[in-house]
Amino acid sequence: MKNRRLSLESIHSTILTSAEPIKTMGGSVRINRWGLLLVGAVAFLVFYTFRGGKSVDKPIPSSTAPVSLKELLSVAIEAAHRGGVEVKRIREQVDDIGEKSKGKTKEGANNPVTDGDMLSHKAMYNSLRKAFPHVHVISEEDDPEQVDLNLIKMPHLTNDEINEIVKDDVLVPANDIDVWIDPLDATQEYTENLRHFVTTMVCVAVKGKPILGVIHKPFDGVTAWGWAGPNHVSQSIAEDVKRSQTQSDTDLSQSRIIVSRSHAGSVHDVAKNAFGAKAVVTPAGGAGYKAWEVVKGNQDVYVHVTLIKKWDICAGDAILNALGGQLTTLTGEKVDYSGRPAHEKNEGGVVATLHDHAAYVDALEHVEVVQGSKPK
Repeated sequence: MKNRRLSLESIHSTILTSAEPIKTMGGSVRINRWGLLLVGAVAFLVFYTFRGGKSVDKPIPSSTAPVSLKELLSVAIEAAHRGGVEVKRIREQVDDIGEKSKGKTKEGANNPVTDGDMLSHKAMYNSLRKAFPHVHVISEEDDPEQVDLNLIKMPHLTNDEINEIVKDDVLVPANDIDVWIDPLDATQEYTENLRHFVTTMVCVAVKGKPILGVIHKPFDGVTAWGWAGPNHVSQSIAEDVKRSQTQSDTDLSQSRIIVSRSHAGSVHDVAKNAFGAKAVVTPAGGAGYKAWEVVKGNQDVYVHVTLIKKWDICAGDAILNALGGQLTTLTGEKVDYSGRPAHEKNEGGVVATLHDHAAYVDALEHVEVVQGSKPK
């Protein structure tokens, strides 16, 4: 700060040196116009320095500075909404959604990407980076273009619903946080115009554990969120649970099982072998949609028997945890969402439940994960 500090004596001396006289009724006062400009410049510099020079709402933290999880949840919800606006706009206003293929999975299934994916990624990723530039963000998509964050609108650091539900905050060092985002879950269904399966998702992991989860349905205009630990949930989730008829029942013979549309046949066989002939298998698109169906009580268990990416399951994992449910691998192991470096693949399959998790894991203990991945 030495180069920014000027003594009062030096400022005074500069003002009085080489001054021009200005006539008044009682005589003259000598004022140096350059001195006045210098005083103004120093005052602005002091104001700008202590203001932070970046954002009125929040100074940029260092990588070890504490991050408010309450603020991060607020921004995560807004990021999911911003992504949803792009997803919906492209699907509703553009005849050509820009579908391309990332290639094929090992099973030969197409892995599409659209303009909706990419524009949602930009909206979500840059919103999070604007508000929390030192928080690590991992996205399904990648944008090679550098974005000037000065051009990005600052997300709101508060949310009315959160303020009403969450009374206490938790501060976490930025370098303990990894944020996983899925800009458009159920891309295959998006290309088929099966809009009800489509979601945008944000998940905040702290030291590898899923803590904050946000799932937004852009075509329905509804958002679910959960905060594991203090176990806060959105009003939408609270209402879903209240309406649900699901309860603990260790008799799994009539289980309702939700699975990926892309491999419903193989999981149907798995389900019948594990739970019996009366088990009902429902194919659906999108990991976020399927996790939410379990939360609603429309399904008893979400089963996935192939490789799946962590941005697909992290948000649902956090919301289920906030409700006392679980999402694990087929063998009952917790998924590690540590992201430095980001290990994006969960190769152990998925079992997600609100009740009787151990019983479902036991029933599936002989199921082997199919290597390679299919659309979730």
